[in-house]
Amino acid sequence: MIEELKEAGFEFVDHVAIAVPQGQLDAQVEKYKALGFAELHREEVHGRHMVREVLLRVGGGPNLIQLLEPLSPESPVAKQIEKNGGRGGFAHLAFRVKDIHAAYAYLKEKGFNLTQEPGPGSRGTMIFFVHPKDFSYLIEVVQEADGHA
Repeated sequence: MIEELKEAGFEFVDHVAIAVPQGQLDAQVEKYKALGFAELHREEVHGRHMVREVLLRVGGGPNLIQLLEPLSPESPVAKQIEKNGGRGGFAHLAFRVKDIHAAYAYLKEKGFNLTQEPGPGSRGTMIFFVHPKDFSYLIEVVQEADGHA
C-alpha cells in the first residue's frame, strides 16, 4: 500500500475542507483565528465550483483548513449544505501530490472514479477529484503552484 501511494505521488494531507452556510464565512474565520489559526488566502472561485474560500493554518505545518461558502444555490457546496439540513460540515479531504498528471493517470489506471481531469484550482493549484463512491467521501488531489510550498 505504501509503495502504491509513492507511485501515485501522494505526499501529505493538504487540507480538510469545511462547508459553511452562506453569510457565515467571516464569523467562522474569526472562530478559527481565536484558536490561533492564521488566514493565508481568500478567493472567490467561479466556474463549476462557485464558492468563496478561506485557507487557514495553525503553526508552521503544511496542513490547512479550507472554509467554503457557496456563492450561489447551484454551487456543489450549496447542494451539500442543503442535503445536510442547512448545516455546514465536512466537505472533502485533499491530498498533495508532486505531479497531478501522474497521480491522475495512476488513479485512472487503478479504476478509481474521477470526476474531472486535472484543471485549475484556487491559489494557482491544479486539482481533480475522486468520487465519493470510492471512499464514502469526496477526495481532492492537489498539486501546489510552482514556487509555493
